[in-house]
Amino acid sequence: MATFVLVPGAGGISWYWHRVVPLLEEAKDEAIAVDLPGDDALAGLSVYAERVLEAIGTREVILVAQSLAGFTAPLVCARVRVRMLVFVNAMIPVPGETAGEWWANTGWEEARVAAAHCGGYSPDFDLASYFLHDLPPEIVEQGKAHERPEANVVFGEPCRFETWPAVPIHVVAGREDRFFPIEFQRRVAFDRLQASVDDLAGGHLLALANPRSLADQLLVYIREG
Repeated sequence: MATFVLVPGAGGISWYWHRVVPLLEEAKDEAIAVDLPGDDALAGLSVYAERVLEAIGTREVILVAQSLAGFTAPLVCARVRVRMLVFVNAMIPVPGETAGEWWANTGWEEARVAAAHCGGYSPDFDLASYFLHDLPPEIVEQGKAHERPEANVVFGEPCRFETWPAVPIHVVAGREDRFFPIEFQRRVAFDRLQASVDDLAGGHLLALANPRSLADQLLVYIREG
């Protein structure tokens, strides 16, 4: 049996993973969705890492990091051995970088705007167009009760790690991700990890939009690993 520890992005809402957890459990694996204090103005990356470490305990886990959680993942891996690391539409840092610096360092804004012009949707950011466009209406409605803002403190704390762990590292991206366009993610993954991207149908909130394909991809990694 494998144990997956699933870390959400901005807001830190464990509910984000609620459609993936039962699919992994159906496969007789353990799935733990971590809730992070995203709205706590005093809780930065180091606090997030502590929460994830508490969830891991003494297990050797597959660590799955979505979006902003890409900045928490290397801090966790620096302190505990994981079996595998999986990024999902994630911000992949370099040592010492802050999440606030990442946007300009990676050329995110230019890539997002270019993808919007190419895709025929507005380059002006709004939640519906960039995060909710491919979600089932009932999931959008349910999500309103779980919304939580992300405090600015996390974007100013350097991601202090020396190197990536010597374990398999995979990158998953949604082909319809408008926030982190797929070609942008491919470039960042190659530049920063020398890794290729496994792309799935779906947007930025892939675990809500296409949970079956995401769960299946995670299970493929276990079989291959």
